[in-house]
Amino acid sequence: MSTLATTVDGLNFKNPFVIGSGPPGTNVKVIKRAFKEGWGGVIAKTVSLDSSKVINVSPRYGKLHANDGKEVIGWENIELISDRKLETWIDEFKEAKDAHPDGILIASVMEEYNKDGWCELIERCQDAGVDAFELNFSCPHGMPERKMGAAMGQDPEMLEEVCGWVMGVSKIPAWAKMTPNITHIEEPSAAALRAGCHGISAINTIRSVIGVNLDTLRPEPSVEGYTTPGGYSSKAVKPIALRMCMEVAQLIKKDFPGRSLSGLGGVETGADAAQFILLGSDTVQVCTGVMKFGYGMVQGLCDELLEFMEGKGFETIDDFKGASLPYFTSHTELVRMQAERKAKQAAEKEAAMVKNDAEWDGDDFVKQSDALSR
Repeated sequence: MSTLATTVDGLNFKNPFVIGSGPPGTNVKVIKRAFKEGWGGVIAKTVSLDSSKVINVSPRYGKLHANDGKEVIGWENIELISDRKLETWIDEFKEAKDAHPDGILIASVMEEYNKDGWCELIERCQDAGVDAFELNFSCPHGMPERKMGAAMGQDPEMLEEVCGWVMGVSKIPAWAKMTPNITHIEEPSAAALRAGCHGISAINTIRSVIGVNLDTLRPEPSVEGYTTPGGYSSKAVKPIALRMCMEVAQLIKKDFPGRSLSGLGGVETGADAAQFILLGSDTVQVCTGVMKFGYGMVQGLCDELLEFMEGKGFETIDDFKGASLPYFTSHTELVRMQAERKAKQAAEKEAAMVKNDAEWDGDDFVKQSDALSR
C-alpha cells in the first residue's frame, strides 16, 4: 500500500505537502488551520529582527487571467515580509507547536548583511521550538537596499558567508530558498550547500510586471497611481520552476549527495507535485494555490498523488524521486541519438530488402514486401 509519509533531513512529514512562506502562514491562527486540514508542514511568513521597517501597501496583488477571464493563471504580489514583531512570532511559534506537536513548523528568516543579526534571529527562533529554518535569500522586491532577499541570493559569495554564520549556530535543519532571478541557479545553491545548509528550496517568485491598465495607462497593481515590480507566481511559472528544480537536483546528485530539495512554483494538483518529485524534490510547497483554493486543497493533493503512486506501483516518495532526471541531456546528444536511430532503421530496412527471388521467405513475406515499397 502506498504511503505519503516521508522523512527529510530527519524531519518526519506525514505527507510531502508544505505551506510555502507567505500569507498562508502569516500568523498562528492560519498555521493551526493548515495543520488541522492535514498539511505535512508549514513555513511561516518570513520574520526579521526589526519589523518596524516593514510597511505594506494596498492593493498589493495583481492577477493574470486566462482568455476566459475567469481562471487565474498568474499572480503578482508586491507584499513584504511579516510586519509583526519577532516577540509576537516567538510566542506564536510556541503556541503552534503546542497545538500540533507532530506538525513540521519551519521558520522563514531574513536579515540584513550582519552576522550578529542573523545569529540572534536564528537562536531566538530556534529556542521557540521550530523544527527547521528556511533562509529567505530570494524575495524579489522590498528591501534590496538593505541587501536582503534576492539581493543577497544573487551574490553567491555573500550568500555562502551568511549561510556559514547560520550553520554556526543552528542546531536544526536549514534550507536556503533560491531566487529564480539569476542566470544559473546552481551557483548560489552550491554556495549554500558548501556552507553546510541541509537543503535548497526552489523557486521563489519571478520579478515581474503583471500588466498595464489600458484605461488608466497605469501599471498594476496601482497604488496611488504608481507601482513597483513584484513577484510572479501561480501555475504559469511551473515550467520555469521545474527546470530550475531539475538543475538543483542534478547539482545535489553530482556534488552534494544526501542533501534535500523542496520544490515549489505553480503547484495546484497532485499531478503537479508528482512532476516536481520526479525531478528530484523531497517535499513540495504550495503558497499561491492556497490563496486561490483554500487550505482544504491539501486533501485533493494527497488523493491525486496517491492515485498516481498506486497506478505506477510506487510505495513511497523515494521510489520515484528523481526518476526523470536521467532523461535530460544536451542538444548535441539529442542530435547524435536521433541520427543513430535513423541510421539503424535505414540499415534494418536495407537488410530486409530481398536481393533476388531465392531470398523471399514465406514467414517474412509481408515485411519483405513493405521494405521494397515507397
